[in-house]
Amino acid sequence: MELSPQQVAQIVLMGHELDRAEGELRAFIDAMPEDERAELVALYWIGRGSFEVEDWEEAVATALAEATTPTADYLIGSPHFPDHLEAGAEAMEIDITDVEEDLL
Repeated sequence: MELSPQQVAQIVLMGHELDRAEGELRAFIDAMPEDERAELVALYWIGRGSFEVEDWEEAVATALAEATTPTADYLIGSPHFPDHLEAGAEAMEIDITDVEEDLL
């Protein structure tokens, strides 16, 4: 996985603060390489239950193949996306708790 716990934590925090951080969130996601954006979407999908942890590679491949909308637009337009990212990180055993606390 190319996506770091730091990146996930930062996106989750900005997602919870969309009113003030939407522009920063969009810029952060847009600056990510394509493979990391696909992993971000796959992590979101795992968190909302569309894929299982053991289907990680398939989820990433699907995210790459079906990327027709900019990732930031897709995630921001998805209900509860920061919560699903947190759930996906937990399911994938990516500990973002300490990183989140450091970012606050």
